[in-house]
Amino acid sequence: MPSPAHFRGTVATIVDQPDDLRELRVFHKALADVNRLRIVQRLAQGPATVGELIETVGLSQPLVSWHVGRLRVAGVVETRRAGREVLCQLRPNVFDEVVQRERVLLGLAGAEPVAAVPPVSAAASPRKEAH
Repeated sequence: MPSPAHFRGTVATIVDQPDDLRELRVFHKALADVNRLRIVQRLAQGPATVGELIETVGLSQPLVSWHVGRLRVAGVVETRRAGREVLCQLRPNVFDEVVQRERVLLGLAGAEPVAAVPPVSAAASPRKEAH
């Protein structure tokens, strides 16, 4: 007999999910990987070939291409062929567009923008003391 957690997971996948929320999920899942974030960080400096991304991230060509594909499906990255190379670049204004769309979809469009929250550093995070 399946476990209760397996049953809940199965039921959750059956429930009809709105397409607009599914799009947000795909976007955020694409950014939920450190290697893909490193690719985005490099592309924020300007377009790069897959070869240049390999040097930046330090992964194999198939793996970098797979990560770029995930970013492309999520609408974060655009690619085009330039001879034998694939040139990658961030979609213009993609992050601004997503923030605006999220605010509308989540019912925050009329709310005041939230002030930027400083990143949590390892030094600032609470530590458990050894007893």
